[in-house]
Amino acid sequence: MRRAHGFGFGRPGGWQQADVPDASDAAEWFAGRLPDEWFVGPATVDVDREEIVVTGALPAVEVEEGESSEAAEAGRVARFRESTRPARMQIADEAEARYGRKVAWGVTIGDRRILFTHLAVPVMTRLRQPERKVLDTLVDAGVARSRSDALAWTVKLVGTHTEEWLAELREAMRKVDDLRTEGPQL
Repeated sequence: MRRAHGFGFGRPGGWQQADVPDASDAAEWFAGRLPDEWFVGPATVDVDREEIVVTGALPAVEVEEGESSEAAEAGRVARFRESTRPARMQIADEAEARYGRKVAWGVTIGDRRILFTHLAVPVMTRLRQPERKVLDTLVDAGVARSRSDALAWTVKLVGTHTEEWLAELREAMRKVDDLRTEGPQL
């Protein structure tokens, strides 16, 4: 029996992406759509189920010795944000229609990454007491303001320390999706 999606079970990327358009070409689409003069080098395009984040590097700021590069960088970021706003919003509208996700923008300058308005998506989870105690310890120690912040902090920490493994896992999932697509259509 052929399923609605043509796969034996499930859907590429998991059931959560059932109604989300494919965004595998988003980096190429943005590369063709973004003005060349906006960034130094190609923009980075990160895609998940809800959002596309486009980040580009701004040119370094030259300052005289003794002056604050932090203030000059903040000024450059503010200038970029204001001067590109109408074009960024138009590109975002086109991308949102194409990919069914919100688009957020950011820049890197020096060693800083600044994101403009972006999503903070609620995620529900069920935790048993040992896991709740970990979160409560982080809150009680002042590392996080709430259990929600503590959970976000731990996810960031795990992501930082396991990025290579997560990248391998994502690649393996892509291969499984490709094999499902190539499989027999019953």
